[in-house]
Amino acid sequence: MVVKDALKKLGVHFILVDLGEVDIMENINESQRNELKLALLNSGLELMDDKRSMLIEKIKNVIIEMVHHSEEAIKVNFSDFLSEKLDHDYTYLANLFSEVQGTTIEQFIIHHKVERIKELIIYAELNITEIAWKMNYSSVAHLSNQFKKVTGLSPSHFKQMKDKRRSPIEEI
Repeated sequence: MVVKDALKKLGVHFILVDLGEVDIMENINESQRNELKLALLNSGLELMDDKRSMLIEKIKNVIIEMVHHSEEAIKVNFSDFLSEKLDHDYTYLANLFSEVQGTTIEQFIIHHKVERIKELIIYAELNITEIAWKMNYSSVAHLSNQFKKVTGLSPSHFKQMKDKRRSPIEEI
């Protein structure tokens, strides 16, 4: 909505405004570009001008969408999925991401998967076996090892801590 409002105020016609992407109908001049950049900055957003930065954001968005917002089990080879989705060779995407972000795509995915696992543990709708299947781990042991490497805790210890962090209304 912020991006749409900024574009409307500048009189720029757009076809699509999506997460991290805008498709406008005409070329904008330098003055309009600077005004848009300033309006976005004031709203806590950033105008990305170069193709590398845009590709990095697209990589992040695909990962976040897949890990956090997909209700289906993640049952694909992610490197193939990312290559196909972004129409680039995975090696190129991986090298670019590492160079710009200082971490690998794999580590970025792992950290997001661990955050999603935390969320699933806290909501307690699924047991750890179901979470492992949903998040495409080969086993509960694999999930547990990766979770512990990132958080320093086992999933069961994390779940116990969650219970201790929250006090029942009766005890407040």
